[in-house]
Amino acid sequence: MPAKRTAAKRKPATSGGLLLRYRDRDTGYGVTRKTATRLAQTLGLSETQVVHVALANLARQTLPRYEADTGPLTAEQLAAIDKLVPQGRLKPSRRLF
Repeated sequence: MPAKRTAAKRKPATSGGLLLRYRDRDTGYGVTRKTATRLAQTLGLSETQVVHVALANLARQTLPRYEADTGPLTAEQLAAIDKLVPQGRLKPSRRLF
């Protein structure tokens, strides 16, 4: 009687995956599989890593790197700044324009 084979345990598919469809030709908004493969070979990375590098570069170029201003400074914040600024003959302005 032959021994039963046990199926190898597979990791369940994660819902956070991304389906990437390559373009038929290279454009400003997409590349072909051939281009992605050439990039991977040139950079010594996998195609997945190439996509991550591209997205990281796009994020650096596009997204702000600082928190947006929440409004004018409060009286407490201005007082703290006045304590830190050396007092001299120049009087700091509360407005820029």
